[in-house]
Amino acid sequence: MRPTGRLHLGHLHGVLNNWVRLQHEYECYFFVADYHALTTNYEHAESIEQFTYDTVVDWLAAGINPGAATVFVQSRVPEHAELHLLLSMITPLSWLERVPSYKDQQQKLSDRDLATYGFLGYPLLQAADILIYRAGWVPVGADQVAHVELTREVARRFNHVYGREPGFEEHAEAAIKKMGKKAARLYVNLRREFVERGDAEALERARALLAEQQNLSIGDTERLFGYLEGNGRIILPEPQSLLAEQPKMPGLDGEKMSKSYNNYISLREAPDSVEQKIRTMQTDPARVRKTDPGDPEQCPVYALHQVYSDKATLEWAAQGCRSAAMGCIDCKGPLIDSVNAEQEIIRQRAQQFDEDADLVNTIIQEGSEKARSIARETLDDVREAIGISHR
Repeated sequence: MRPTGRLHLGHLHGVLNNWVRLQHEYECYFFVADYHALTTNYEHAESIEQFTYDTVVDWLAAGINPGAATVFVQSRVPEHAELHLLLSMITPLSWLERVPSYKDQQQKLSDRDLATYGFLGYPLLQAADILIYRAGWVPVGADQVAHVELTREVARRFNHVYGREPGFEEHAEAAIKKMGKKAARLYVNLRREFVERGDAEALERARALLAEQQNLSIGDTERLFGYLEGNGRIILPEPQSLLAEQPKMPGLDGEKMSKSYNNYISLREAPDSVEQKIRTMQTDPARVRKTDPGDPEQCPVYALHQVYSDKATLEWAAQGCRSAAMGCIDCKGPLIDSVNAEQEIIRQRAQQFDEDADLVNTIIQEGSEKARSIARETLDDVREAIGISHR
């Protein structure tokens, strides 16, 4: 996430709740993208450091566990920036210009100076963020799949340009022998089935076989993955999109909740502020008077009920609106209670972390050090493949 301000309920229900689940299913890396914040806010960088700290506290309060996932700050792992630089040398300009969000964001953020390389190149920096950890999966919404596909193309191009090391086939054949007779024989047979017959199932079985090998170095494993398909060594594996259901979190005006629209409730909003914001929310414009029947589907309050309320409360709200049996203020009451109940848990957790800044900074430092150790290994392999390791 970019540190551009305090998080709101859209972040919680659209992303963070999914992250909390994923951290128990995968080895996860969650980072505050402070470099990315500069792509659209470079003129207002004075708040990025505080927003970075606040973002981490919000994550911890929402349930992100640094014992289960790696939590870090992007700029504390400079390997992100170096890999971005190296990838920029081989990435065609046209690839960046065709990213769907490039022109879309220029129109939406017309009040900002986006005529910079930083903004044009931010999808490539995203690619570096992913590839530096050789990530297998990237949790994204449907609108972000194009960014992961660009990452795959960049990895494919890098492997094509730099993966053909001298004597590649000889190195691959030597690596096969290290697998042991039984596994080596199975690998050779599965590779033959794919190369000669195009058997996709054989390819997947061969990949699974390689993933199980414990006595191969990372370099040999990458060579054999590339050798399967007749390519060179795979230095940067191609990631896959892990499509996550990211429901549209309605804002106070019915539009998507966003700081840009000023229609949000913060993740740690004060109870009286939550009540005031919900009480003054827009409702169905057809309900001019309390006795006028309304349409719940046209009401932003009902849209928020769909996120927070159980089936019985939803039916109560819908029936009361359609029949004009209750007023809009009455409909908002249970919603205020539900949002404040959720917020109370988050506020209490956040207070504990805010009162122990040393703990938060230690989490950031330790997470960044762990991330950097992984990133450094990848960058060493990248520099060696290019020929600038200077060892």
